[in-house]
Amino acid sequence: MGQVYPHPPVFPILAAFSRYELALAWTRERAAAEWGPIALASEPFAFDDTAYYEREMGEGLQKVFFAFERLIDPAELINRKLASNRWEDEYRAASNLPAPRPLNLDPGYLTEAKLVLATTKDRDHRIYLDRGIFAEVTLHFHKGQWRPREWTYPDYRRSEYHRFFTRCRDYYRGRRS
Repeated sequence: MGQVYPHPPVFPILAAFSRYELALAWTRERAAAEWGPIALASEPFAFDDTAYYEREMGEGLQKVFFAFERLIDPAELINRKLASNRWEDEYRAASNLPAPRPLNLDPGYLTEAKLVLATTKDRDHRIYLDRGIFAEVTLHFHKGQWRPREWTYPDYRRSEYHRFFTRCRDYYRGRRS
């Protein structure tokens, strides 16, 4: 029988995308107020690998990642996804913008070995956590680089993302040593 140990803390991240710069700035402020200081933030990336979100969000989408100083228990991912869903609703109601969904938020976490994202959508490769939230290993770190899975979203296959996640991984490793 294996010994049960608590999981080490993980490095929380939040992906935010929108066509509105104000929505991304609002997200940064809202997330930092709720989850603490941001350790690392990516530059905005053009979100143009798929047209899937254009109908509800419009064209010209930009995606940005925020990684937070405070490491968390991975079980906290459930609360973070529920919070980010509320924030999307809050922003939509307060912003009065024409897009049906002006902001999309996806929390997750990073370890030395993987990038995990939370979702409300069940698929064969996702594990149910609790309260309607599933987790997906979107990328794994192998032989010195991030590698996608067959289900990995097209944008998460991009080398620019991988460079940012490597910065996050290095930061996380420095915090853990």
